[in-house]
Formats: sequence, structure tokens, C-alpha cells
Amino acid sequence: LTSFFVFHTWFLSIVREDFRGGKINLEKALKLLEKFNIQCNYTHVKYIFKDNDRLKQGRITIEEFRSIYRNIVHREEIMEIFNAYAENRKFLFEKNLDDFLTREQYIFNMSKSIASEIIQKYEPIEEVKQASQMSFEGFSRFLCSSECLLFSKEFNNVYQDMHHPLSDYFISSSHNTYLISDQLVGPSDIWGYFASALVKGCRCLEIDCWDGSQNEPVVYHGYTLTSKLLFKTVIQAIHKYAFITSDYPVVLSLENHCSPPQQEVIADILHSVLGDALLSDILDDFLDKLPSPEALKFKILVRNKKIGTLIETHSRKGLDKHGKIGEFEEYEDIDQEEEVHKAKSSRLLITLTDSPEKETESKTSAGLAFFRKKKTLKVKVALALSDLVIYTKAEKFRDFNYSREYQKFYESNSIEESTARKLSKLKAHDFILHTTKFITRIYPKALRADSSNFNPQEFWNIGCQMVALNFQTPGMPMDIQNGKFLDNGGSGYILKPRFLRDTETEFNPQKTPEDSKPVTLTIKVISGIQLPPSIHSSSNKADTLVIIEIFGVPNDQVKQQTHVVKKNAFSPRWNETFTFIIQVPELALIRFVVESQNIIAENEFLGQYTLPLLCMGKAGYRRVPLFSKSGEDLEPASLFVYVWYIR
Repeated sequence: LTSFFVFHTWFLSIVREDFRGGKINLEKALKLLEKFNIQCNYTHVKYIFKDNDRLKQGRITIEEFRSIYRNIVHREEIMEIFNAYAENRKFLFEKNLDDFLTREQYIFNMSKSIASEIIQKYEPIEEVKQASQMSFEGFSRFLCSSECLLFSKEFNNVYQDMHHPLSDYFISSSHNTYLISDQLVGPSDIWGYFASALVKGCRCLEIDCWDGSQNEPVVYHGYTLTSKLLFKTVIQAIHKYAFITSDYPVVLSLENHCSPPQQEVIADILHSVLGDALLSDILDDFLDKLPSPEALKFKILVRNKKIGTLIETHSRKGLDKHGKIGEFEEYEDIDQEEEVHKAKSSRLLITLTDSPEKETESKTSAGLAFFRKKKTLKVKVALALSDLVIYTKAEKFRDFNYSREYQKFYESNSIEESTARKLSKLKAHDFILHTTKFITRIYPKALRADSSNFNPQEFWNIGCQMVALNFQTPGMPMDIQNGKFLDNGGSGYILKPRFLRDTETEFNPQKTPEDSKPVTLTIKVISGIQLPPSIHSSSNKADTLVIIEIFGVPNDQVKQQTHVVKKNAFSPRWNETFTFIIQVPELALIRFVVESQNIIAENEFLGQYTLPLLCMGKAGYRRVPLFSKSGEDLEPASLFVYVWYIR
């Protein structure tokens, strides 16, 4: 039998019934493509339909539909690969498929059943399947399947050791999770808690708590016009969605501005809503060290100011704490620029309590000047809430020497991005040693009123566990965040590399480690598949190009791009090869960005995909899925690439 006859017979068996009444319209053509299990972009099919509708009546014949099918499925670049391995360019026998899998996909030591399993799974033509062969239809479906994705399926599950202390993990963390736009006047939204965060595997949520009317604490961004949510409603939503994506612990980082009576209400709400999920006492095996994610499965931890020690907390278990309050003084350096900004945005006058020190101009050794003022805070904490803080006490960061001398294992620091950036440049080694012992949370500076984000990579490079981003704000930083936490089954916890866990480490991201095991990565960008058309195009066109970026330690960061393919978003071909030498692969992420060239203004973003370098599958032909700016899957839009590397 000829391959044409086999294809023709199979094709007719599927479409004949739909054409029994004559020609079909666009909607029926789309449904018929679904019968073939072919995913299609509506815009592309609409214009291909229009091109093949010779009489321009909005209805097509069976032959015109066959032409549409071939246009979508019979991609030239895949046909070339198929023909290189198929007997007489007709069918792949099992041994041909074995050759392809070994030579191109780097699958070695195969059992004889692998090729057979692929044929049985992807070959749509029954008589070809029965003959243990594979047609082009089956081969095309295999190359476009999840088995050939760039991200290796072995990393879709939790595979890392989850018995290390919490401080040994990167933890997916959000900032002002309840906001869905900017920090000043935007709405607060319950959906923000789970749509933008928990369902994405976020494990640390920031909650701004304030006194509300009728003794009901509320959540909103203080000193601003953002709308308010009841604290109870927020906790109910968190309880409902906390463990849908991941079994591992969730930390509620309370930015607490409530009076002691309403702090007691917060404690009551946490108890009543969360029940057994709330961690309210020390664990037997973790009296003097942080527990592991495994030990804290399905637990919700409270991060807040705390009075006294863990042992004192444990000794008060079961006692009536109503009306009992602890108080302490906290000294804080305030960046005047940020305070002025906060005052302007809130239309409120901020009064600072001066400490004996006068206002001074201090200069860092980097030569950067900042006007600072000492602010004395008298912090009152309701004992009922304080005693719910177990392994995640919020402790003001002073300096690395102080932490080494006095900081307890269960105390964690929050450091604003600008301060953290200065410290990472001036005292990188000290910073890394600090993060080997203590959970460190980095949060956006107050001047980011538009909810913009910083690049989290610079703080992962020094071992910071909780790098908190505005999940509601799309863009490169969130692409990197989402890409990094694809790893380890999307659990929100990623074990840090050994050199960021070792308390004797000499690692410095500014220098190439002596024991580095670099990876030479080569990527051939072959083609694009049904890319999103440009918003400036009246049809399905775009002037497409691909950018490949490496994020990691400074020496590894690089960007390269293809030439532009004019007026083709449906099936652009670039056939360009790029090589990268990556010194610290354990921290590297690779990001693919597809743009449409704009000569006058900034290029138009069409889609992107980011993943950890070490989560890439074996070398070979791979499909790179694409996501929109807001993180939505743009299937079937993707890139077709060939990857190989030397480790």
C-alpha cells in the first residue's frame, strides 16, 4: 500500500460524514479539526480558511478542507526529519524510530518496547499501527506531544529531598497578594489570594492587617485608597485554597498594624478558621532547629512580631491569654525619601518620634548618600497572637555581625530590596552565610507604587529564601518567578544548591567558583508554530523574532536573538543556532521571548517561556510552549527547537 492511499482512506473515513450535506463553513471546519485532535488558533484557521475558499462563499469543499489540514499539520521542517528516517519516505518501522530516538533524542539503552509504545500511543491510522509502523501523521503528533516538551516531565513531580530545614529552600513568596493593580488606589480582591498566588504554588503570603469597624480587622494597603477586605474572609479563602497545588507549608506574613484587642480577634480567627492546619506549638523533634517542609506538610504558619522565646510560648499552652499584652521598643532607620512618598500617597502627615540621635546624612562605602532618621517604635503584641508565631518570628535586621551573635534559629528578617542590593554588593559573602542559617525575605521598595517588580534572580543568587514579588503584575520578573518554581513539581519549595546551604561556603556570585561544572548549551531555533498574530495586523501576520535570555549569576547573564521573519506568525522559520557557556548552571534560568518587530516603537511582546536550565530534558528536538504576558497558556503557539549540551 502506498502512503498516499493509506492517508487518503483514513482521512476520508473521518471527514466523509461531515461533507455528506455538501460544503462546510468555518465553525464546522474547526470542529472537524478537533476530530483529528489538532489544536488550532482560531485567527490562523480563519485566514487559512479564507485563503482556501476559492469561491469566497464562506463554505469549502472536502478538497479545500484537505488543503487546510495539510497546511496546519504537514509542516515542512517536520517532514524533512521524517523523510530522513522513513523507509522510502513512506513509513517509519520500529527500527527507524529506534534510530531517530537514539541519534536525535538521545534516548539510549532502550527496551524494545519504547518505539512500540510510541507507535501505539501516537499513530492515528489503525492499519499502520497494526503493522507496527508510524506514518507522518503519527510522527508529527509525537513531536508535538508533551513527551517532547523542553521541560522534562521528571521535574513535574516533587523529587527533591524535603527533609532539610526550611532555610535550605527557595520559597515562592508574594507581596501585597490581595491587590490586583497598583499600591495606591487599586482594588483589593479575594481572588488575588488564590488565582495569582496559592494556585500558582505560592507558599508565603503577605497580609496587611489594620483595625476595622465593629472589632473586625481588615486587610488593605495602609495609608492608601485601596479597598478593604475582612481579615476573616481572607483567611477563609486561604484555608480553602492553601493546599490545592502543593502539600507543603504556607506562611502568612502579617504586616500587623492592629491594636492589641483586634490582634486578639486575629488570633481567634486563625484558630477558628484554620483549625488543625494552624501550627500553634513547637514540634517535638524541632525544639532547637527549623523543621522541614515534610514535617510541616498541610500546616499554615504565622509570621509576626513575637514576645518571649519558643519555650515560654510552649509553657503557656492552654492558658487564658485574653487581655495580656507584651511590649518592646524597636529602633529603625527610616529612609526619608520613602517616608515622604508614603505621606504624599496617603495624604496623611507622618509624625516620627525622634530618638536622641539627630537627623544625619549617612554614606555607604559605595558612596551612595541617604538622609535617614532614627525612629523609635513601641510595639505592642497581644500574647494570643504572639504565641501563634512558632518558627517564623519576624525580627528586624540590624547587621550580619549582630545576627551571627544574637539571632535565634526561628527568627527571620525582611529586608527592602534597595538595602538588600547594597548589602549584596558590599558584603555578598556575609549575606550568603546569613541565608544559610536564617530565612530572609526580600520585598519591593515603597517607591514601587505601581506594583512593579525587581528581578528576583539577584537575590536568589545570594540564597535569599523568600523573594516576594507583586504576583498581580505581569512582566519579566514574574516570568522568571513562574519559571523557577516550575521545578520540584511546582510545590513552591526548591532545595537551594549545596553551595548556598553550606555554612562554610566560599561562594560569591560575582566570581566563577573554582569547582564550577559549566554547561555548554547550544540551541537551534528552527521554527514557530501558530504564534499569536500582531495586534497591529489586520490578518494573522507578525514580523517575528525570538530572543533567548540566560538569567543567573552576573557572568552567565546574556541575551541573543534571531533575525526577523516578515509577515509570518503562522509558521516562521529561523534555523539559527546559538551557543551559551554557563558557569553556574544550578542557578541559571533560560527564557524564550517571541516578539513582533516594531520599527517606530518598542517591539510587541507575543509570548514567552522560562524554565530552569537543569530542568531541560534530554538533547534533541523539543517543543517550547508559550505563555501570554499575564501567564495564560497560548497553546498551540510554541517554538520548535533542537537542543544539545555538554555537561
